[in-house]
Amino acid sequence: MAKFMSDQAEGLRRLLARHGSRAIAVTGGSVGVGCSTTVVNLAAALAAQGKDVLVVDEHAGEPHAIVAKPDGVAAERFLAFARGEIALDTAVERHGAGFAVLAAPRRHREACRPSQLAAVFDGPADVVLIDVQFERDGMLSDLALQAHDLMMVTRVAAQAITDTYACMKRLHYAYAIAQFRVLVNHVHSVADAHLALDNLADVAGRYLTVALEGAGCVAADPLMARSGELSRCIVDAFPSTPAARDFRHLAAELQYWPMRPAMSSRAPWSASAAVTPASHAEQPSAQHA
Repeated sequence: MAKFMSDQAEGLRRLLARHGSRAIAVTGGSVGVGCSTTVVNLAAALAAQGKDVLVVDEHAGEPHAIVAKPDGVAAERFLAFARGEIALDTAVERHGAGFAVLAAPRRHREACRPSQLAAVFDGPADVVLIDVQFERDGMLSDLALQAHDLMMVTRVAAQAITDTYACMKRLHYAYAIAQFRVLVNHVHSVADAHLALDNLADVAGRYLTVALEGAGCVAADPLMARSGELSRCIVDAFPSTPAARDFRHLAAELQYWPMRPAMSSRAPWSASAAVTPASHAEQPSAQHA
């Protein structure tokens, strides 16, 4: 009965939301924490659970991007879709794991108005995952700003935790973001992941008045590299591995996150404050990282 009531409440939130799709922007404070890997595996896990999933690749055309098209054809389709010249089904590519991928490189995003970008979220997808590429000034794109949640991917390492906090601080002052989701990736010990998240949450709450919500953690898995060599998601290639199970758990949980207003609807503060460096006193401790 509780599950039924939860489903009804979620359905009502979806009806009242500005967009039909739940949109989640995924990023990290530094390179190498596994943002793109997280996006594709989470998309594969959601698709396996029967969800219609659209992945928006803001890094399209760059090395190691989800959509690496040297001829730019996929990116041109994004621009044609934003202009209303083609349908979304024509603009996307279908991934073997069952989700759609839309290439959205920076040069094409900058040529679109926010109202054109909003069409991405008005399609049939239950969930839209945005693999975020920061703008040249370190800010979010107009496309990413239309997401309901911002999920930060980090690792249990001193530099990764420090970079995550610095990124949160920059985005908090730029957009008045009061809550972040945090996924701890490549985890060898769940206890260490919890300690790192608790420490980060304590510093963010104390100095930024920002709340952090744990999105869970993903186990370090030697088969992750092997799945990449096969050009497949670990969720699809090795479904019984610890990392695959973690992604499936995250996929099941995020469907019941509260539906918040899009970040673009929140009154921004001055973006100039976002470049202020953190003092030593407010740096997250690396004691447990």
